[in-house]
Amino acid sequence: MRGDLQIWNHIPLSSKRHIVGKRGDTRKKLEVETKTSISIPKPGQEGEIVITGQHRSGVISARTRIDVLLLTFRRKQPFTHFLAFFLNEAEVQERFLKFQEEVLEKCSMDHGVDSTIFQNPKKLHLTIGMLVLLSEQEIQQTCEMLQQCKEEFIDDISGGKPLEVEMAGIEYMNDDPGMVDVLYAKVHMKDGSNRLQELVDRVLERFQASGLIVKEWNSVKLHATVMNTLFRKDPNAEGRYNLYTTDGKYIFKERESFDGRNILKLFENFCFGTLKLNSIHISQRFTVDSFGNYASCGQIDFS
Repeated sequence: MRGDLQIWNHIPLSSKRHIVGKRGDTRKKLEVETKTSISIPKPGQEGEIVITGQHRSGVISARTRIDVLLLTFRRKQPFTHFLAFFLNEAEVQERFLKFQEEVLEKCSMDHGVDSTIFQNPKKLHLTIGMLVLLSEQEIQQTCEMLQQCKEEFIDDISGGKPLEVEMAGIEYMNDDPGMVDVLYAKVHMKDGSNRLQELVDRVLERFQASGLIVKEWNSVKLHATVMNTLFRKDPNAEGRYNLYTTDGKYIFKERESFDGRNILKLFENFCFGTLKLNSIHISQRFTVDSFGNYASCGQIDFS
């Protein structure tokens, strides 16, 4: 049976060489093994991959293998964007600066504790999931999917109103409170409900199903980083998400942990304030807007 013409929707420019291979070897191998012809956009152009063949099975096989190649390439790329709530309301920023002042006043003699490891209060945020968006079309696709989430379940969960939350209490990421790298504030609904957790978990699930977020966890860990030892050498470092080069090689980030035992004891229930979460943003890493926060490429509002 003769194969149908198949189109691979929009291949980002950066991933094209991963399918072509050196001297076109990868494409040639695919064409020979699947008995197809694979047309790829010219150098310097984005566009669509077109696969044609005499047999449908060959065309489908080629498309599946290209899918795997693109997924492998995507997983090796550093994250470019993330879905998040901004937590930088004025009250929270003020309380965060108070937390920083009191920690430095009472715990600066503890190993590794100094002003360089605190988060920038303008960048306080709650991450839902990390994204690799390789083209403007993928950014637009993310905006559209977020809008679909709003229409299908976010409006029902939020009731069309902001979610009132409290940012209070601190925890640490690793197992030893005497050797801490990341300290975070906990975020929970003021009414004691599970609505925020349900909402972010369903958003995560939807984006994982689409392939835009690689599945690593089944649930979002609700936390707002307030101290991170990566900031010590680079104030713009972005935690554990900054571990790969553009060609997928792992980077070992040398970091000096801090003794968090006194901080955890003295500030266990510190309240950073209450705030109303009304928007989910598609934020771009390593960018700053006019307010000092991450630049947003798109958002949905609850009300």
